Amino acid sequence: MSYATLMVHLDLNASNEGILQLAGDLAERFEASVIGIAACQPLQMIYGDGYMLADIVEQDRVEMEKEMLAVEDRFRAALHNRAKEIHWRSTMTLAPIADYIAHQARAADLIIIDPKGGDSKLDPSRRVDVSDFVMRVGRPVLLVGTGETTLNLQNALVAWKDTREAQRAVANALPLLKKAAHVTVVEVAAEEDLAHAREHVNDVSEWLKHHGIAAEPFAAVTGEDDAGRLEMIVKEKGAGLVVAGAYGHSRVREWILGGVTRDLLMGKGRSTLVSH
Repeated sequence: MSYATLMVHLDLNASNEGILQLAGDLAERFEASVIGIAACQPLQMIYGDGYMLADIVEQDRVEMEKEMLAVEDRFRAALHNRAKEIHWRSTMTLAPIADYIAHQARAADLIIIDPKGGDSKLDPSRRVDVSDFVMRVGRPVLLVGTGETTLNLQNALVAWKDTREAQRAVANALPLLKKAAHVTVVEVAAEEDLAHAREHVNDVSEWLKHHGIAAEPFAAVTGEDDAGRLEMIVKEKGAGLVVAGAYGHSRVREWILGGVTRDLLMGKGRSTLVSH
C-alpha cells in the first residue's frame, strides 16, 4: 500500500512555501504524482448601483484570476522536479470551497492542507473551512503542523479511540507508518476502563505488526482532560506525526478528532493525519 497521488491545497494570496516543501518531500518519498488545487468564491453583492456593481464584480474576477495564476506558477516551480507528475485544478465557485475540494479528492490518495488557513485573516471567499472539509471528504487528510516543511517520521503516534473513524485513520496511515522509525498506539482512559484500553491498543499494535510495523502499545490513565493527557504523551514521545479518527458534526468549529480537540492537533512541530 502506498500513496500514488497526493493532492495539496493552496491558499490564494498567501504564502504556501511550507506546504509546498512538505508536499515535495512526500512526493519524493512515495515517488508520487501531485495535484495542486485552489478555489475561491466570486464577490456576491445583493444590491448596489448597476454599473458600479458590474465594475466591482469584474475587478474581483480579474484579481482572482491573477491570484490563481500566481499560485499555480509557484506550485509548478516548487514541484516539477520533485513529483512523478504534476497537475493543476482550480475554480471559481458559488458553492462552499470545501465542497469543491472534497469532490476533487476522488483523484488522490491523500489530501495535504494547512489548517491554519481557515483561522487566518484571509478573505473568507479565498479560504477553505478545514473543519467542514474534513467532515465532507472521503480521503485521509494530512493537516500540516505550524512551520512544518518536512514530515518528521522519527516518532509517530496513533491516538486510538475504539471507533470506526479511528480504524479508518490507522488503515489510511499505513504508508506513513511503514516509513516511521517508531510507532506508539495510545489510548487514554479512565482507570476503570484501563483494561479495555490495553486490549484495544494491543490489538491495534498486533495488527500493525502483520503489516510489518513494530508498534508499542500504550494505555494511559486520564483525568478530567483527555486532550491534555494526550498532549503530554505526544510531547513525551516527540511525535512528528499523529494519526487520529475525525468525528463530529460538520460546520461545528471545535469538531472532535478521535476524542481530541482540534487545537491539540494543530501544534507546532507535528502534523496530523485524520480520517472521517
